[in-house]
Amino acid sequence: MSHAGRPRRVLITGASRGLGLEFARQWLAGGHEVFALSRDPRASKGLAGLAKAHPGTLHTHACEVTSDASVTGARRAVEVAWDRLDILINNAALYGGEGRDVASLDLEEIRRIFEINTIAPLRMTRAFQPLLRKGNDPRAIHVTSLMGSIGDNSSGGHYAYRISKAALNMASRNLAHDLGKDGILSVVLHPGWVRTDMGGPDAPLGAEEAVTALVRTIESLAAAHNGGFYDREGRPQPW
Repeated sequence: MSHAGRPRRVLITGASRGLGLEFARQWLAGGHEVFALSRDPRASKGLAGLAKAHPGTLHTHACEVTSDASVTGARRAVEVAWDRLDILINNAALYGGEGRDVASLDLEEIRRIFEINTIAPLRMTRAFQPLLRKGNDPRAIHVTSLMGSIGDNSSGGHYAYRISKAALNMASRNLAHDLGKDGILSVVLHPGWVRTDMGGPDAPLGAEEAVTALVRTIESLAAAHNGGFYDREGRPQPW
């Protein structure tokens, strides 16, 4: 997975469980360095286990991605440990309520979900842009969902999540234009329906299987993929 034989330096949000934790596990297992951010890393048994297994290559830091001050603090902690960042994984997200019809919408919840799922990835990417500029084949990866696809929406509902992920997709395309001049790729990836706290127990995919494919796709991205929307296998998805 390393480029030119050098370990990757990977920063992951929402790393205490689910896909974020599995991203950390797989990159660490591949000999890479990981900075795992979550609201309370000390409360994560999964991160504690990884810290014991990888004491020199796993770093953790508390970060509330909706807070400018907290993200700035996390950036300063990363800068103390690293002089570059190769991969940023904007993984932290919330699903929110069902929102089946407009009459039942909780607009405050939509605002809260939008803050976490859409604005926070922008905040993170802006904060870590200087370190990404120094990275090896740098890329900003935003975990999205096919539920954010306008073209694929044949059932409606799930207002908060759909709106926030559709907006994230547009944000990533804008970032691709903005950051591409510095050689930084910006891509949104749909992992599929995965058995996590968000995906629930009925999902067909395990986190390990989904992340194995995602990591392979992330490492294979090239300039032609910049600004794109792909599934975990790297197949283009409808906007």
